[in-house]
Amino acid sequence: MLTAQEQTMVAQAISTAEKNTSGELRVHMEKVCTLDPVQRAIAVFEKLGMHQTAARNGVLIYVATESNQLAIIGDKGINELVPANFWDSTRDLMITHFKTGQITEGLCAAIAEAGQQLAKYFPYEDNDQNELSNEISFG
Repeated sequence: MLTAQEQTMVAQAISTAEKNTSGELRVHMEKVCTLDPVQRAIAVFEKLGMHQTAARNGVLIYVATESNQLAIIGDKGINELVPANFWDSTRDLMITHFKTGQITEGLCAAIAEAGQQLAKYFPYEDNDQNELSNEISFG
């Protein structure tokens, strides 16, 4: 789905975004999604243990490339603070890039946007620890 270099670019985008927020970002990619993408993202979120962050501020960007589906979900700590349409601009930014075949660029742009959005509610803290891997997971 992504070359090793593209995977490194995405992991670096996550690392950079997390320098602005105590939120934790992850990307999960698979080829096909046979479920509702939000439901699949919830299952992946749980499987990856993303609900175990101290502030419950993990975010998963889920992409099924061949099914042309995606979802962005946040953990309980985020959902309690942000408006219902919080991820719409991030989703739309990704879709704009994906429509022109720019998968890596779309992921990196969405990650940067998500980091900026999260910083409003979960600013970076001096004692912040990276609680989740920045590497892409694949299904």
